[in-house]
Amino acid sequence: MKQKLLSKIEHREIVVAVIGLGYVGLPLAVEKAKAGYKTIGFDVQKKKVDLVNRGINYIGDVVNEDLQQIVASGMLSATSDYAFIKDTDFIAICVPTPLDDARQPDLHYIENSAREIAKYLTKDSIVVLESTTYPGTTEELLRPLLEQGSGLVCEKDFYLGFSPERVDPGNLLYKTKNTPKVVGATCDDAAEVIAAMYASVLEGDVHVVSSPAVAEMEKILENTYRNVNIGLINELAMLCDLMQISLWEVIDAAKTKPYGFQAFYPGPGLGGHCIPLDPYYLSWKAKEYGFETTMIENSMRINDGMPQYCVDRAARILNRFGKALCSSKILILGVAYKQDIDDCRESPAIRVIELLRAAGTEVAYFDPYIAEYDRGGRSFVGLPSIDVQTVASFDLIIVTTAHTNVDYEMVQQSAAFIFDTKNAMKQIADRGNIEVL
Repeated sequence: MKQKLLSKIEHREIVVAVIGLGYVGLPLAVEKAKAGYKTIGFDVQKKKVDLVNRGINYIGDVVNEDLQQIVASGMLSATSDYAFIKDTDFIAICVPTPLDDARQPDLHYIENSAREIAKYLTKDSIVVLESTTYPGTTEELLRPLLEQGSGLVCEKDFYLGFSPERVDPGNLLYKTKNTPKVVGATCDDAAEVIAAMYASVLEGDVHVVSSPAVAEMEKILENTYRNVNIGLINELAMLCDLMQISLWEVIDAAKTKPYGFQAFYPGPGLGGHCIPLDPYYLSWKAKEYGFETTMIENSMRINDGMPQYCVDRAARILNRFGKALCSSKILILGVAYKQDIDDCRESPAIRVIELLRAAGTEVAYFDPYIAEYDRGGRSFVGLPSIDVQTVASFDLIIVTTAHTNVDYEMVQQSAAFIFDTKNAMKQIADRGNIEVL
């Protein structure tokens, strides 16, 4: 099986399936197709399937012309019918891995995908999970579902591995194509074949580890590393406020050290699919071994509490002007979870808005990338634009996303007061009406 698959990779005879056409799946499908592999994407959302088949892009990290070209040439298509799996050789699972209401891992997307894939899985196939999850998922959950549902035996009839996605929306330097890839598989032959498949598509190095569990833990480490360090900085932000010290100036001074320090910055909380969620996967799994991830859980508590802290700071600011949250108008600048993207998944700005509304505040938002967002089955529409009169009509402006295409000079000149949680206005000279987190 190994030699057969390596030969098919060499001659671009592998047919690729990508399950899930979101921020991870669509860029991966595009790169596979561009590399010469006939690629078929799957998504339960028929809207996404229709857009792909029409060559219409909806992911910022995908080049519109690339998608149009590979769809027109027949190298990429999409479907909502799992039956196509029987005609594919390489299956990448790129589905969401959210938390449930109790903030425990919700793996039903992986489970549902595995059961459907198993119905059509054929011999000499490769299955790779890319969705971020706790160590052990590939071998303890995915493997039994595939084997039982297909009647095939892993390592004998098909190969199975884990290769964590490394997608950073909006990153101008590193995309799917040139980001190094980590591969862990259930056996050495599987690792060799999976690594060869990725190496034939991507420019980044492929680093092979000894098992799927190592690769799963590696991905959790990447995101927990950021969570813990951001938690440290957010805690210091609260302390520095009490001490009347600018943490931003402290960080600028610290990062002059050429070794042993990496700069992280405070903010209203953590957003995106990975960093706010993935440490919970590890913490949950650790309890199976009677182990408490104390440092990780403390950082999560700090970061999860930042939206409330920012609301409390806003209330203190308004109090200085004799105003209360319940009788004030506040404008939120930015609901995307990071600057210059249209992604508001797990955005702390949305939590800030919810907390303000719960306090009786009249809240509006402006985001040049997100005209509206859905939350709890409701749609919330932002302001189409902001000008001098609009900004001046609010009691407080809270900057929650550091978008670079906002006219901060105009905002500073027009606003009664500004609470800048991202230091987005650091270049503004007149700072009399600006308070920074």
